[in-house]
Amino acid sequence: MSVARRPVLAGLALAMLGGRAMAKGSTMEDPIPFGMIGKIKAQPGKRAELIAILTSGTGTMPGCRAYLIAEDVKDADAIWITEIWDDASSHKASLQLPAVREAIAKGRPLIAGFELSAETRPVTPPA
Repeated sequence: MSVARRPVLAGLALAMLGGRAMAKGSTMEDPIPFGMIGKIKAQPGKRAELIAILTSGTGTMPGCRAYLIAEDVKDADAIWITEIWDDASSHKASLQLPAVREAIAKGRPLIAGFELSAETRPVTPPA
């Protein structure tokens, strides 16, 4: 299966950010929030190992309001990742952080593919 480079890097960045979720207040002066939701398919039997790599990433990501990793209950090799950022530039900047780059390198061999990916504009702050 051939996968475009940008969605792969975005998905890996999504995945590695570390299973962190935090709430942050929002005001009208805040930039337009940016979100992503993606489904990653791990190599057969490697989902737990991939999740371990992804959740061991950085504990703090500038501009990241929420980062959630979830197991798909119907697919033993699938992971769903949901993230909310202050803005798209915060997400883009995260791809240059050493911890993100390291997690991408470690996680890449465990990924069979990216099934779905969508950019979103969150309209409510994380709880």
